[in-house]
Amino acid sequence: MSAELSGRLAALVHDATTGTVTAEQALAGGSLRALGLDSLGALRLIDAIDLEFGVEVDLGDGPGADTLDAITRMVEERL
Repeated sequence: MSAELSGRLAALVHDATTGTVTAEQALAGGSLRALGLDSLGALRLIDAIDLEFGVEVDLGDGPGADTLDAITRMVEERL
């Protein structure tokens, strides 16, 4: 897993949640929803990933799909 990609995605999480979830919290692991990612933030994050990387991700695609590691894997697989 690319540390650079994870770092960029963590920054997108921070922006999508308007600071509720920091990049450091996202990088530490665990459920982004448990950290404060709400439905509006999830939509913002999905849109930001699509705009920046040209790939679509599904944050509800199975258990653990809302972790930064899972999102990073989804983006890497679709690049």
